[in-house]
Amino acid sequence: MANYNLQINGKNYQVDVDEDTPLLWVLRDHLGLVGTKYSCGISQCGACTVHVNDNAVKSCTYPVSAVGTEKITTIEGLSEEGDHPVQRAWEEVDVAQCGYCQAGQIMTAAAFLKKNPSPSEEDVVEAMNGNICRCGTYHRIKEAVLLAASKTTRS
Repeated sequence: MANYNLQINGKNYQVDVDEDTPLLWVLRDHLGLVGTKYSCGISQCGACTVHVNDNAVKSCTYPVSAVGTEKITTIEGLSEEGDHPVQRAWEEVDVAQCGYCQAGQIMTAAAFLKKNPSPSEEDVVEAMNGNICRCGTYHRIKEAVLLAASKTTRS
């Protein structure tokens, strides 16, 4: 086991875990940040997506030893009041059905829009392709991402 100093959601944490422990389990089991979900465990579904230095990363296969001094943001740290433009758009469009994939979807969309604030529909589909929604709300996910983009580019 090794000690890791992590900066998550603007706070510093220290954990003592094996170097190959996935970041997902550090977040959930060691730090109680359970907004990030476990689903496939093989980086195929996107439910576990977090930001590592503003990049969307699937935390179920990302070892804690790879974090280094990178800044991690989870769904809990995306906004204090749940008012990030993507979160607002998600509510406005009423995206969620079961809601299980939503944290990962939102984190992927937020990282994408930070890099591409004026995407086309095709850009959105391509960016969100790595996230699975078992309820099939893909049309509403696309609509919400485009809505969030339109509101942030007008501000």
